[in-house]
Amino acid sequence: MDFAYDDRTQDLRERLSAFMDEQVYPAEPVFREQEEAAEAAGRIWERLPVTAELKTEARRRGLWNLFLTGKAAKAVSSLDAELLPDPPLTNLQYAPLAEITGWSPALAPEALNCAAPDTGNMELLAEFGSTEQQERWLRPLLEGTIRSAFCMTEPGVASSDASNIATTISRTSDGYVINGRKWWSSGALSSDCKIFIVMGVTGEEAAAGNVNRHRRHSMILVPPDTPGVEVRRGMRVFGYTDGTHGGHAEVVFTDVHVPAENLIAGEGEGFAIAQARLGPGRIHHCMRQIGAAEHALELMCQRVTSRTAFGKPLAEQGVIQDWIAESRVRIEQARLLVLKTAWLMDTVGNKGAHSEIQAIKIVTPAMTEWVLDKAIQAHGGGGVSQDFPLAHLWASARTLRFADGPDEVHKRSLARRELRKTAARTTARSEQR
Repeated sequence: MDFAYDDRTQDLRERLSAFMDEQVYPAEPVFREQEEAAEAAGRIWERLPVTAELKTEARRRGLWNLFLTGKAAKAVSSLDAELLPDPPLTNLQYAPLAEITGWSPALAPEALNCAAPDTGNMELLAEFGSTEQQERWLRPLLEGTIRSAFCMTEPGVASSDASNIATTISRTSDGYVINGRKWWSSGALSSDCKIFIVMGVTGEEAAAGNVNRHRRHSMILVPPDTPGVEVRRGMRVFGYTDGTHGGHAEVVFTDVHVPAENLIAGEGEGFAIAQARLGPGRIHHCMRQIGAAEHALELMCQRVTSRTAFGKPLAEQGVIQDWIAESRVRIEQARLLVLKTAWLMDTVGNKGAHSEIQAIKIVTPAMTEWVLDKAIQAHGGGGVSQDFPLAHLWASARTLRFADGPDEVHKRSLARRELRKTAARTTARSEQR
């Protein structure tokens, strides 16, 4: 694996860095003003004017839909090649670009049309959606004219085991009827959200538990204005609305009827689709978390060189120097593992990189949370205030330790793989004796 950036990646890094310096960072105070004004007016979930302006500029500069790789990119190219970089990037090429956007997570990812949950939903529709579904929903998502939501997690079951999902998707003579309650449906509160992707149990046999637990579920497309859809409230993340993310909604589906053609792929395919969707999503989050950690380290270094305590600058205190050195080591370790994972996804596929995807999902948010904690400590009261981005970045990093699968589930899976490998090696050695 070559750790040097190729010419194309280096060119995009320079162009993206220029966009951040010239457009994104100067827009951050404007964004905060518009966000506060929108919240005061009760319009928390509306797209802010500054975001729309950044999207227009990013697309003009060719910094658009950079995240789409592999099968999804091929599917989109057949739909409209102009919506993607030509040729599409690899995961390894996208990784350092996503890291740069992690320095401004509220603005940069959406400006590039590379923000969750839309990225995962676009990949899902590109890989599994029908031609009609792609034309109706994927195209406007790729153009950035609408947003979407992913409705999987439920309050009534342990959603860390996706096979527990209990919402029902029942067949009728002319379509499907959905009943259930979801929460943490990211994107559902956005005023631009025009489509929900809903996961639920299909078929009487599946509902009765008489089908393989990984073949019970399906995914279906539900427009939010369909009768019976009730978006009840926005969930807060450590007090933050995540309005720019489209919020995280509690949604109730009561006898919601949609046509049969809204089913994605086929009955019983939901669990496999979910796994395919979550793999790229996990590495995208980790890529951005590297950038967030770098931002925190820079802020910590700036702070400790400008403050004096007990007769000398904080930067000369031994404990502070330990935090800085340890932060650098932890960031570099996590970055290398993320890059290895991206390379494996490109060379052996997402399934071949399954263990590494789980590993970075465990390591990276924990690393970022640790660095942010030290940066907050160095800032004192300022660190937990709205005057610095550290508190919001910390809330995001802490949340990622269970979002897209909790650490404990990933560790359980990794441990089982290691045990199987050890058992296989032990058996092989015994047979050779």
